Amino acid sequence: MQLFLLETRRGFAKGKKSNNDSRGDTVESAAPDIGPTVKSAATAQMETAVVALSRELSKLRTGRASPGMLDHIMVETADVKVGLNRIAVVSVLDSHTLSVMPYDPSTMKSIENAIVSSPLGINPTPDGNRIIAAVPPLTKETMQALCKVVTKSAEDFKQSIRRARQKALDTIKKSSSSMPKDDIKRLEKEVEEMTKKFIKSAEDMCKAKEKEVSGS
Repeated sequence: MQLFLLETRRGFAKGKKSNNDSRGDTVESAAPDIGPTVKSAATAQMETAVVALSRELSKLRTGRASPGMLDHIMVETADVKVGLNRIAVVSVLDSHTLSVMPYDPSTMKSIENAIVSSPLGINPTPDGNRIIAAVPPLTKETMQALCKVVTKSAEDFKQSIRRARQKALDTIKKSSSSMPKDDIKRLEKEVEEMTKKFIKSAEDMCKAKEKEVSGS
């Protein structure tokens, strides 16, 4: 009887120790999910590149008049440079003519000088309280030069997108030791797909601009 009780106590003690060990094995600190952070940072950087490309392309004039083609012109007034679109209303009179109406008539001369000094090749003329800006047609040489600028801009900003991609992949690589392999592959694939999407967006914008420049 005493031998039986002794064996029972030993079995109980052994079982209790096993339970403690089991609890110890299950208490592990889960690795943080870096996926959302990596994708969010990469998306923000790629979107910034596409927005910057759009802004650069809008500065390139075409043979047709558009209000936005004067947005990048800076006007010096009272020793302070401000964007033309902040001190005047630009509207289209016809496909080759813009009207620039200053909020303050005293800034007309400064606006006129700023337009003349821009690389757009526009010669503005005063017309009462507004300025008439005739947009000359593009020559073949100018079209070719502008298309080269578009191509270069596309490549520059695609490089920015690729840098954002590489930065994301580097971040994933640094955390790879604490992540399951399947999660790493999935996240890398998502970054690659995101990169392709933004590069296509940049390419589409540039193709559209080239068509606009060439008038096709």
